[in-house]
Amino acid sequence: MTKIDSIQELRQLQIDILDTVHQFCQERGITYFLSSGTLLGAVRHGGYIPWDDDIDLYMPRESYDRFVREFVGVAPHLELYATGKEGYFYTFAKVVDTRTKLVEDEFPDLSLGINIDIFPVDGVANAMWQRKLEFKFKEFLVNWLRIRRKKERESKGFLRDMVACFFKKMPISSGKITTFFHKFCARHEQSEYVCNLSEVGPSIKGCIPRSCTASSVDILFEGKPYKTMNGYIEYLTATYGDYMKLPPKEKQVPHNCTAYWLD
Repeated sequence: MTKIDSIQELRQLQIDILDTVHQFCQERGITYFLSSGTLLGAVRHGGYIPWDDDIDLYMPRESYDRFVREFVGVAPHLELYATGKEGYFYTFAKVVDTRTKLVEDEFPDLSLGINIDIFPVDGVANAMWQRKLEFKFKEFLVNWLRIRRKKERESKGFLRDMVACFFKKMPISSGKITTFFHKFCARHEQSEYVCNLSEVGPSIKGCIPRSCTASSVDILFEGKPYKTMNGYIEYLTATYGDYMKLPPKEKQVPHNCTAYWLD
């Protein structure tokens, strides 16, 4: 393997994936939005956040489900990873460049190539008290899926180890947990608010009115036009607060990962 030492080279490979996804979605009428740090970078920096090294997209649930079904054989070096794929424990999708290998410190045993993340956006309860309960239960389900799929987890202390042991020994298949998780996410198809429920990280503050994702608008990222949600200012404000303000220096750090070309 040949190590990819340049962050510019890694970013270019991610943008190549993004270009393919963008073209595919445009041709199929599938809605996607630049999101998270990618959208923040587009607005604040015109591209990548200077210390960032990944790309995140949101898709409304209907578009996400279509994308997962239809993104097959699009390019010989690209492969879609989604919940249910053997050995894959994330509850969102990744489009992976199979010519490469990416080793992340957080999950060193999950060997994927350079990729971009695609998160489904689902409805959440209108009432805040109910939404808070949903988020607690969502985190429980996501952790359960990860533990069952990953099979083992680094020690996080006695209590976390006990919980992990409990999850692993329960006689319920990952497939059944996944089906239940999808039904849980799809309960509020007509609610007034939406959010990314497919990961532990996004907090309840990132929930936005459904009207913010009613349509897409163009936005420049690294000099090229892509799509984001029509209410992206409200989304950024809900997620980051004063999003134009830089975080403190100690938080301006990239993800801990190492990338390689496969020989």
